[in-house]
This record gives sequence, C-alpha cells and structure tokens, in this order.
Amino acid sequence: MATKIPTNTITRDLVDFAAPTGNIYETVVILAKRANQIALDEKKELNEKLNDFRNERDTMEEVYENREQIEISKYYERQPKPSLVAISEFEEGEIYYRQAKKEEE
Repeated sequence: MATKIPTNTITRDLVDFAAPTGNIYETVVILAKRANQIALDEKKELNEKLNDFRNERDTMEEVYENREQIEISKYYERQPKPSLVAISEFEEGEIYYRQAKKEEE
C-alpha cells in the first residue's frame, strides 16, 4: 500500500465511485466484498499471533495479562478499518473485479 490510508471516514463523491463500474451499487458490492476479504485476513493473522500466547491449562480464573499480547491487540486496533482500506485500493485501481456477462437470448 503505497498511499497513506486515512483512519477516519472522509466525504467522497459518489459519481467518482460509480465511474469505473457504471453503477454505484456494483461499486458498493465490490467494496464490501474486498473489505470482508481484508477483515478475514486480519482476523486470521491476529488469531495466529494470539494463539502463541494460549496455554492449554488456562481457565478464566488463571488468565493473566501479557504485555506482548496487549501490544499486538492495540496494534490491530489502530489499523485503518477494512472498508477504508478497500476504498483506498479501489481509488488507486488496485482491486481486480469483473462483471459477469448476462446471457443473451
């Protein structure tokens, strides 16, 4: 990701979003699917990192605070939202999408 992704939402022109696909609703679907992919990837990555701290004997009473674990969680909390990453990728032309062709009779 070459550009800096904003961490807050900003106002955007819907006409600009509709231009590449020709339809704002198709653009929203593309953005939603990409945001879901990003969120799943981040969740998988976070779970892998946090599994290193998991202990088979841990119970609710025995769980203790681990500084590294807290830092990892805070890092992911500070990351831009998946929807903002998807929008940035779409604006930069980094998202590949294709439109299904309608069957002609």
